Amino acid sequence: MVSPFWFFRQRRLLKILATAGLVSLPSAPVLSSSYGAGIENSQWYLSESVFECSLVHDIPGYGRAVLRHRAGEDLRFYLESELRLMSPGPGRLVVEAPPWRPGVAPNPIGTVQVTDNDRGVRLGNREAVLIARGLSSGMQPTLTRAAQYSGEPVRVQLSNVNFTGPYAGYRGCVASLLPVNFDQIRRSRIPFASGSTRLSAADMALLDNILAYVMADSTVERIFVDGHSDSIGSRIDNRALSEDRANVVAEYLRSQGIDENMLTVRAHGDQYPVSRRPADNRRTTIRLQRQGERPELLQANGRGGEFSG
Repeated sequence: MVSPFWFFRQRRLLKILATAGLVSLPSAPVLSSSYGAGIENSQWYLSESVFECSLVHDIPGYGRAVLRHRAGEDLRFYLESELRLMSPGPGRLVVEAPPWRPGVAPNPIGTVQVTDNDRGVRLGNREAVLIARGLSSGMQPTLTRAAQYSGEPVRVQLSNVNFTGPYAGYRGCVASLLPVNFDQIRRSRIPFASGSTRLSAADMALLDNILAYVMADSTVERIFVDGHSDSIGSRIDNRALSEDRANVVAEYLRSQGIDENMLTVRAHGDQYPVSRRPADNRRTTIRLQRQGERPELLQANGRGGEFSG
C-alpha cells in the first residue's frame, strides 16, 4: 500500500522541478459560475400601463433581468443584483442556443460594460431589442464577465422558457403607451416670435402631448402657465404681451378639457430672463405639479426671486 506521504513527496518534487524549468505542471481548470433559471422555475412577469411596459425575469442565485419600455422612450435592458458577483469592466454578451438545440451557432451581440452597483448592466435600445428578439426565437442571451473576487468567469443566462406569452402582452402594451413620460413634459417651453402670441403646429403638438399625459395621470394636481417677454420696449407693453402669451396657452388647454381649477396662469413681462438673447426670453412655460410636491419649487421665483424655468 502506498503511503499518503509518498504523494506529498512526489507533488513537492514536481513543484521543485517545475520551478527549475525541468518539467511543466498541467494548468488548473478554469471554473465557471453559471446562473440561470431552469425549465421548472423560468418565469417572465409582465407589468403594463400607459406609462410603462416591463418584463421581469428572476435569475436564481443572482438577481433579475428587466426589459423596460417607458412612454416616449426606447426599450432598455437592465441586469440587477444586490450581490455584485461580477467585477466592473467589459463583459461579453452572446445570444446562444439552449442545450436542447445543439448545432445552432451563437450570435455575438458585443461587449457591454459592467458597473459596480445594484444595476450593474444597463443596455440601450439596440442591445435590448436583440435580447428580446433572441428570446422570442428560442435562444438564451448570456452575459459573461470575470468574478468580483477571482479570475473565474461568471455566466448569467436568460431563459426563453415561458417568454412568448408575456412578450406578446408586452408588444400590445407598447402600442398603447402615451407619447411622452412625466420627465419629458414636467417642464415645457413654448417659444414666440417678437411681438407674437400665435401658437405654431409644433407648439400645439407639444400641448397635445401634455394634455394626453395629464388626462392619464391622476397625480398631476396643478398646471402652472407662466408668460414671459424680452426686455425690448416698455415694461407695461411687455407685461401685457406676456399675459397674452400665457392666456393663449391656457385657453388651448381649457379648450381640450383641462379643468380651470387645475390652472395657475401668471404673467411676468421681462422680469425673469433666462438668457441675454431676446429670443430665448419670449416664451410661455408649462410646469406640472404632482401630489406631494413642494409648490415653491414650481413657482416662477422659486429660487429666491430668480426665475428657474
